[in-house]
Amino acid sequence: MKYGQWLNIWLEDYVRPVEKERTYKAYKDTIRLRLEPIFGEIEINELDVACIQHYITGLLEHGNLLTGGPLSANSIRLIFSVFRNSLRRAYNLGYAEKYIGDKLELPKAPETEVVVFTESEQKRIEDEIAKMLQKRSSRHKLNGIIICLHSGLRIGELLALEWDDIDFENALMTISKTCRDGKDENGNYKKIIDRPKTYSSRRIIPLPSCLMALLSEMKKESKSNFVISDAKGETVRVRSFQRSYQLLLQKLGIPHKKFHALRHTFATRANERAMDDKTLSEVLGHRSPVITLKLYVHSLLDHKRRMMEQVNG
Repeated sequence: MKYGQWLNIWLEDYVRPVEKERTYKAYKDTIRLRLEPIFGEIEINELDVACIQHYITGLLEHGNLLTGGPLSANSIRLIFSVFRNSLRRAYNLGYAEKYIGDKLELPKAPETEVVVFTESEQKRIEDEIAKMLQKRSSRHKLNGIIICLHSGLRIGELLALEWDDIDFENALMTISKTCRDGKDENGNYKKIIDRPKTYSSRRIIPLPSCLMALLSEMKKESKSNFVISDAKGETVRVRSFQRSYQLLLQKLGIPHKKFHALRHTFATRANERAMDDKTLSEVLGHRSPVITLKLYVHSLLDHKRRMMEQVNG
C-alpha cells in the first residue's frame, strides 16, 4: 500500500472518530499540503528513515510554504506527530513490516522570543479604547483587548466567553470553552465553539477590580449572551477581531505584534508585580509552572536588571 493511501485511511478511520474537529482538520491539511506531495506515492515498506528525517530537519530553515523561511516549532511538531502516529498504526495493523517512527528525531527549534507591549504602549492602548468608549464608538468590542491585558486570555477563550461565565458576586471568570473560525455546510464562515485545547485550560480566574468595573458597564449595554459582540449584538469571529486589533495598533503607531502578545504582556506584568509562578501558571492555564517559567524567565530577569540599574543610579 502506498503511504498516501494509508494516510487517508488512517485519518478517516483512526483520527476523525477520536480527535476534536480542529485537530482532524490540522492533520488533514498537513497530509494534503505536506506529506502527500512528497511521500504519497512511496510504498509504506519503502519509506526511508534518513529521507524523512532530512525532510523534517529541513523545515527549520525553509518549511514555510508562503515565505520560504523557517516553519514554526508547533507546525514541525504536528508533522512529526503525523509521521510517527500513522506509521505506528500501520505497523500494528500489519500494513508495514516494521515500525520506523521511533528512529525519527524531533529537531530542536530555536527559542521563540516572547514579544510584549511596553508599559507605555499598554497605557496608550487602554487610554485609546477608553476614549472610544466615551464617544459611544461602535468599536466598543475592543474592550476585549483590555480584558486580555488583565487576565491573560487567549483570543479564542475571549470570544467564546459568555456572561454566565462571569461571577460578579465573587469576581471570578470561568474558562470552559474556546472558539475558532470555521465554515458551515454552505461554505460560509462562522464561529465554532469548542472545548479548550487542554484540560489545564479549563480554569477559574480571579478578576481585578478594574476588570470587574469594566465588565459591569459592558453588561449593562450588552445585547448578546457573549461578552464580546458587535454594536448590533452579533457574535464576533476570530479573524474579524484580529483585524480590529491590528487597525488599533496602526492608528496608535505601535509596531505590529501578534494578538498573543497581549497574553505575554499580562504574564510579564504579573511577573514584575511578583505574582508567584504557581498562581500565574494556573491563571494562564499552563500544565505546569515549569512551562510558565520557561516562557517568561527572560522577561522577569530583564525586569530585575532594570530595577537594579535604577537603584544603583
